[in-house]
Amino acid sequence: MESFLFQATLYLAAAVLAVPLAVKLGLGSVLGYLIAGILIGPAFGLVGAETADLQHFAEFGVVLMLFLIGLELEPRALWDMRHRLLGLGGAQIVLSTALITGGALALGLQFSFALAIGLTLALSSTAIVLQTLTEKGLMQTGGGRSSFSVLLTQDIAVIPMLAALPLLAIPGLNRGEVTDGHGADHGGDEAETVAGGHAEAAMSLIEGLPGWGVTLVTLAAVGAIILLGVFGTRPMFHYVHVARLRELYTAFALLIVVSIALLMTMVGLSPALGTFLAGVVLANSEFRHELESDIEPFKGLLLGLFFITVGAGIQFGTLVGAPFLIIGLTLGLMAVKGLVLYVLARLFKMPGRDRWLFTLGLAQAGEFGFVLTSFSLQQDVLPPEIGDILLLVIALSMLLTPLAFIAHDRLAHLVEDGQEAPQHDEIDEQNPIIIAGIGRFGQVVNRMLQLAGFKTTVLDHDLDTIQLMRRFGFKGFFGDPARPELLHAAGLDSARVLVVAMDDKDSATRLVEYARRERPDLHIVARARDRVHVYELYRAGANDIVRELFDSSLRAGRYVLENMGLSDREANEMERTFYKLDRTALRDLARLWIPGVPVTQNEAYIARARELNKDLETALVDQFDEKAAERRRGERDRED
Repeated sequence: MESFLFQATLYLAAAVLAVPLAVKLGLGSVLGYLIAGILIGPAFGLVGAETADLQHFAEFGVVLMLFLIGLELEPRALWDMRHRLLGLGGAQIVLSTALITGGALALGLQFSFALAIGLTLALSSTAIVLQTLTEKGLMQTGGGRSSFSVLLTQDIAVIPMLAALPLLAIPGLNRGEVTDGHGADHGGDEAETVAGGHAEAAMSLIEGLPGWGVTLVTLAAVGAIILLGVFGTRPMFHYVHVARLRELYTAFALLIVVSIALLMTMVGLSPALGTFLAGVVLANSEFRHELESDIEPFKGLLLGLFFITVGAGIQFGTLVGAPFLIIGLTLGLMAVKGLVLYVLARLFKMPGRDRWLFTLGLAQAGEFGFVLTSFSLQQDVLPPEIGDILLLVIALSMLLTPLAFIAHDRLAHLVEDGQEAPQHDEIDEQNPIIIAGIGRFGQVVNRMLQLAGFKTTVLDHDLDTIQLMRRFGFKGFFGDPARPELLHAAGLDSARVLVVAMDDKDSATRLVEYARRERPDLHIVARARDRVHVYELYRAGANDIVRELFDSSLRAGRYVLENMGLSDREANEMERTFYKLDRTALRDLARLWIPGVPVTQNEAYIARARELNKDLETALVDQFDEKAAERRRGERDRED
């Protein structure tokens, strides 16, 4: 017990100390976890052979992560990805395997060794890449979606790889006893990890079955997951709800994931693939957000632990013995995979930033490489000396991956600045209303105006948004609305109303200033991001300024008042009173606002804001008291 508490203290302390520092330095959390593992492992020798056993447990974080990713994908979205899964992902695995195998043959290795190495190193790190993409907000970019497609294909490909590797075995190669370089014995079940998708023979549902029987059992297991997800989750959630205990919701969420992972291992499939499928099935469930909130903490903790064990397991002794060989092989691997990824990105016509994200993000080997290497050592596919080097190359490439993402961040700015901007559209019509910016805010305005029978000219600098509009039958023109020549082409000289609904605050303010100079008589309706932006737009010359969240917040407040006992009419009057008073206060404070000076440092502004807040509170309380008195008089009149 004392040993367990000591180890737990070491791992947690290393994470708490290293990760915040790494994040603060811009290195990312993944590199922080890896550095923490290196410090408590190779650097100071505080942990030893138990790291390999702990890593098998921590790999369950990958399973949880894929379940959560599945919850974010509807089945239709997964179907839409089929071309990327089969084309992009399949091509990456085949080409990477072929080139790495060829490189191993060139180094003098026999074909069976070279092919096993090619299959092992063709895979990338699902844990590191998805964690980093999510952390940097890149999952929804084109490069992020393409990376996810390839990673999902690789996870699926692990299954046939595990089935094919024993065919490359050389009987008696390792005499039944080999080690993996992490100090773990491969004489038994170590290769049968949770993430590897191999169950022990005693628990296997397919042991001894013919091929057609294995197929039927596998399909039955997948069908059971789908049916339970569609029809069984709701009644089980209602049953758990009866207890009204928060911890039972968490226990039930973990039960779903653990039981599916167990079922997948019993039929010889990847647990990560099974839980991903379950997540997709539950993506449309009303319990989706509950499941996410319950599992997210476990996923983050286990993934962090996994990265620490990777860092702690790096065999720097082998590296010191042949530093140029190991580093050369690692960089060569990343260069070969990067070349394959870059070529595929060009073939699939990814734009510059997405292309480099895809190339740099997937150039490493992955955690499944540990599983395949361990399995190869156990099955006499690879000798121990090659296995040790292979495991070290995998670990070092994973260690370099956060640095590759940092390089992408630097390169993305250069690519963006160096790219030639697409030519804006030729505007062939002019209407009395110009809408600059057609995001969520501008879309609602545009649809309302068109339904009322008015014609609009829509401008936006996001080509994807304009193309999406056109697919749904709405006309729009691509180009930067802040460019004077484009604005005049859209009809600034004759327009009656200009709606400024752009996302960028500074661009919106500049556009209002320019339009006011050109057309003093033009009515300008502008979207403001916050109160300070209101002041900027007010000074720039906007007539009507709409804070993007203000009206929706008023509606929410009115609903609360109605549910607290006020009638619809009373709540509506309170809403209108608050709106008028806030609008008056805003204009008053706008006169005291000083550009470039934070409002917290403007003493006159603060003093006046306090006075207005007291006036607003007094007015609302007086109105509330008046309405309450009216209700009491009405009740007395009814009693009389």
